[in-house]
Amino acid sequence: MDSWTSPSTLSPPAVPMELHSENREKLFHSFGDHLSQLGRPRSGFVCLQGGEEQTRHCTDHIELFRQESYFAYLFGVVEPGFYGAIDMSSGESILFAPRLPADYAVWLGEIKPLSYFKDKYMVHFVYYTDEITKVLHEQYQGPGKPLLYLLHGLNSDSNNFSKPAHFEGIENFKTDLNNLHPILTECRVLKTQQEIALIQFANDISSEAHVEVMRKTNVGMKEYQLESLFLHHTYMYGGCRHCSYTCICATGDNSAVLHYGHAAAPNDRTLEDGDMALLDMGAEYHFYGSDITCSFPVNGKFTEDQSLVYDAVLRAHDAVISNMRPGVNWVDMHKLAERTILESLKNGNVLYGDIDAMNHERLGAIFMPHGLGHLLGIDTHDPGGYLKGAERPKEPGLKALRTSRELLEGMVITVEPGCYFINALLLPAMENPKTSKYFNQEKIIRFRDFGGVRIESDVYVTSDGCVNMTKVPREIQEIEAVMGGAPWPIRKTSLPSSNGKF
Repeated sequence: MDSWTSPSTLSPPAVPMELHSENREKLFHSFGDHLSQLGRPRSGFVCLQGGEEQTRHCTDHIELFRQESYFAYLFGVVEPGFYGAIDMSSGESILFAPRLPADYAVWLGEIKPLSYFKDKYMVHFVYYTDEITKVLHEQYQGPGKPLLYLLHGLNSDSNNFSKPAHFEGIENFKTDLNNLHPILTECRVLKTQQEIALIQFANDISSEAHVEVMRKTNVGMKEYQLESLFLHHTYMYGGCRHCSYTCICATGDNSAVLHYGHAAAPNDRTLEDGDMALLDMGAEYHFYGSDITCSFPVNGKFTEDQSLVYDAVLRAHDAVISNMRPGVNWVDMHKLAERTILESLKNGNVLYGDIDAMNHERLGAIFMPHGLGHLLGIDTHDPGGYLKGAERPKEPGLKALRTSRELLEGMVITVEPGCYFINALLLPAMENPKTSKYFNQEKIIRFRDFGGVRIESDVYVTSDGCVNMTKVPREIQEIEAVMGGAPWPIRKTSLPSSNGKF
């Protein structure tokens, strides 16, 4: 029997647990400095509770477990039911593992000793969860009750609060719910090189999968078949059991539905000749994710109208990336993307008039109602987009921004401009006396059922610029060549010349 060989050039990398010990060390120093600024002693414990397994409603069907993100960041633990602590007087880390029943070994496998978790996760001590109160009291060096710093704070994307740790006996401790969350969140904003390596792999395997989907897309397929091709490739060749988010596989006018693919719109439309596809899909590897969107014609050839809209978005995408560096404000980048798209639509005779006047009326938000991008890491919408006390913009389009911060070296952020023809926004704007004068009514009617185009890359901010971590075809010639069977990356000599011949 012949040995199996992978068609992918990638292989899942080993994950060094030093990544998480480095994250703990970063928090220990950052939070210690914060306590010193408050005039507090560097004592007590940072205490986090990991995630619990969830069943499907009232059944005994256990959903595939994924660790709570802050706990994953600090400890890298893949199993449910754990707690973790960091001693702020010494920096020592402690894991608390659930004490498993004997029949676990019958149904779910070997019951590992505590020494296994100590070695696997590179922590100083491991105990059982029913020993938390006893152990933390014994290790505490200060006077009075030990102080626990618990995770509790607002996620500015979801408007949900982090869940503070709770365990039997917690009433025997003093607790602080205010100080840990902003410091730990800011630690997550700036990525280490080991984190960047995992995000890069998630990008590499996802980019490869997007190219595979492009090559196999044909008129008559179902949207969910494109999703299936992506999921298969990232799991089969990248070991990515989790996706960063629910796949968006939108074609035709579905591509104007910004979060298509949910339970009520489950990627089930049949691809038709002349459709644009908008595929927003990203794999996750060891908690760290990717978030990539590719847009292309399902028949492999761009029409004039498709080229107009696609080039508008690509110009915005490239303009933003070329201007990204530390100190650049993200709101300004959003406005740059809007302006670039409006200029392209004006050049294509879809719009008339002065661009500054259009911006004053916030016309860009009609075509791009979502924010330009978001922080990316362990969560697709990584926390830290809004510092405590920061005000969100209130204008159309800008109010959807997931961050208003200035860029910092070490951030990973998505750049995802889009141009959509959404009737719920477009029709009122075309009837409004303040904005109707900007529309070429005869031409824009052609785009009523067009849908939309989004181009999304994951970008790492460096000391003097940025690095695009996403590696997919972007230029129209590249997309058409890849969909026609050309290799990727494409050799420049493989691209069609101006007369259309290879």
